[in-house]
Amino acid sequence: MDCELKNITVHYELFGEGRPIIMLHGWGIDHRHMMSTMEPLFGQRDGWKRIYLDLPGHGKTPGKDWITNQDKMLDVVLEFIDAVIPGQKLVVAGISAGAYLARGVIYRRMESIDGLLLGVPVIMVDDAKRHVPSHVALVKNPALVSAMDPDEADGYFKFAVVQNEKIAEFVRTNYTAAGDIGDQAFQAKIREHDENYAFSFNVDALAKPYPAPTLIVTGRQDFIVGYREALEILENYPRGTFAILDRSGHFLETEQEELFHALAGEWLDRVDEYVGMLR
Repeated sequence: MDCELKNITVHYELFGEGRPIIMLHGWGIDHRHMMSTMEPLFGQRDGWKRIYLDLPGHGKTPGKDWITNQDKMLDVVLEFIDAVIPGQKLVVAGISAGAYLARGVIYRRMESIDGLLLGVPVIMVDDAKRHVPSHVALVKNPALVSAMDPDEADGYFKFAVVQNEKIAEFVRTNYTAAGDIGDQAFQAKIREHDENYAFSFNVDALAKPYPAPTLIVTGRQDFIVGYREALEILENYPRGTFAILDRSGHFLETEQEELFHALAGEWLDRVDEYVGMLR
């Protein structure tokens, strides 16, 4: 589906009816990543309208010259929300850079957001200033790796803590294919310059704590964004569950799939309960 905004057309997919939940994918991929991560949660769960968009310059949403920084990326997300679910309360889920944008939505629209999920969230934008562990493959699969071309194996497993076919398929589907259709020049214009990749404001300096149910999930072996900085924002979320998962890195939703889905399912239950109490 396409949503025509003032200066950009945003591609998105929509499933189900009920409480809206906006899904924000990470940098360099597209909505299919969030679909593969989140849709299994709704196989036996009714009452949720899941909205998966391609961010500007990703998937089928074009990059535009006027979008020069993260502030304008957030403006597009907010305009999209206003167009697709005008005047409604909603829930937001974001992974990696999508979790950074999700916190921007909270900063700008806290009163209208009934729940927040942050998976492997980008906290510190400057890569060099992040406190991250060294990369380690905890679960190795020499037979699988040796059966692949070395470049292929490196592409599939260089960010992985677990080496298995599930991770290879996850990368094959969500990263290789996304790179084929995203605007990589547009992505680089923002991602490779900290002054563009970061918001112009401190997104974690909230006017008050966010009161709705929150889930923050990090990987103990995540050498991309780490987990330490995420602990520093915990007090912003008094209804927050914070989890640091062993045997998982930046692909924790696949490396610890069952545990992630258990945590995310419990979070959805808490959101249902919270909204019910507000009525």
